[in-house]
Amino acid sequence: MTDMTLLTGPTLCFDGNPLQQAWEDVVRIDTDGAVLIANGIITQVGQAAALKQAYPEAAVTSYGADHLICPGFVDAHVHYPQTAMIASWGKRLIDWLNDYTFPEEMRLSDPTYAAAISARYLDLTLAHGTTTVASFCTIHPHSADALFKAAQTRNLRIVAGKTCMDRNAPAGLRDTAQTAYDDSKALIDRWHGKGRATYAITPRFSPTSTPEQLAALGALWREYPDCLMQTHLSEQTDEIAWVSDLHPQARDYLDTYEAQGLIGERAVFGHAIHLEPREIDRITETGAALVHCPTSNTFIGSGLFDMAGLAARHIPIGLATDTGGGSSFSMLRTMAAAYEIGQLRGTPLHAAQLIWLATAGSAGSLHLSDKIGSIAQGYEADVTVLNLSSTPAIAQRHAQAKSHWESLFATIMMGDDRAVADVWVAGDLTG
Repeated sequence: MTDMTLLTGPTLCFDGNPLQQAWEDVVRIDTDGAVLIANGIITQVGQAAALKQAYPEAAVTSYGADHLICPGFVDAHVHYPQTAMIASWGKRLIDWLNDYTFPEEMRLSDPTYAAAISARYLDLTLAHGTTTVASFCTIHPHSADALFKAAQTRNLRIVAGKTCMDRNAPAGLRDTAQTAYDDSKALIDRWHGKGRATYAITPRFSPTSTPEQLAALGALWREYPDCLMQTHLSEQTDEIAWVSDLHPQARDYLDTYEAQGLIGERAVFGHAIHLEPREIDRITETGAALVHCPTSNTFIGSGLFDMAGLAARHIPIGLATDTGGGSSFSMLRTMAAAYEIGQLRGTPLHAAQLIWLATAGSAGSLHLSDKIGSIAQGYEADVTVLNLSSTPAIAQRHAQAKSHWESLFATIMMGDDRAVADVWVAGDLTG
């Protein structure tokens, strides 16, 4: 007999994209919900009483009215090598990279240290309810191996790639066009599509990759079109000016990638704050995804992402902590920052939209929306259960709430890892 687990309690379900439709029409909380899990897959979602009766042999885990059964959080843009230097005093992006990021990434030249940091990072994020990340590694191939192995050990779905840089970086963090191609190809053959792993071809950004390296990675992507391609785009104004100086022939920042074949439906661009109209048009036409990194954008002073304007163009959008430019491992804190940025732009997001971005939206940006990001039949059973009364401050607000949406919003704005009651990965309870 197949082992079955039944989770009962208020359950969050999606029927569409709340950035494209009225959230009330496509996001709902079933207050008497239940999720049946077998062999790591969600096999049924329905009413608790009905599923208990239909499957009396299932092991039941009951969550009360002050909990919410959600999809596991999906963090669509991170740098796991920056775990140890998160929350370093911020300057401008380039200074911050030179003073903090590059020295720390050089430490991962030691395979033992890379293995320790990858394990630490995944344990920290799991404790915050994150069950999938898309991470940049370092230029060292073993840094990607370390993260893939750590995710494999935990049975986590993972997206990652060796970061490629052949200029404007310390000597210990530079590869070449050829080694970037060769190392990435070997990693693709070793990891892509194996278990729960997806490979992302990963040029850091145009300032640290020559046109020759970008061209080599574009050629590699044509060989492996089912891989993702992740990089950075238009994060800060001085970065954009630097790109213009380095690529005087380019029409804009995006064109530095486009000219080398690094744009398409499976491209994922982090930040994308200061976009030109042509760039928005091309992103829309190609189906590329953008990832909003709100805590990073405020921490390093980058600017305010135009969620409403870009969503109106039907561009796929994910949400991310951007560890360690972002100042928290928590997707709850990231949702709160996205709300605050929306307020500053005059377009605040509802709790239903925020939690969709952190789950189904991010999964869609990574082309995983048929596998994760939703509580639905046939999906992998990555589930995060929130405690909506996790601290005295949150509990007293929950007691006054008139709906689950009010309670969820309070947890988004004030919650941290204490709000994560349980995390289920492929149907197994972690911790």
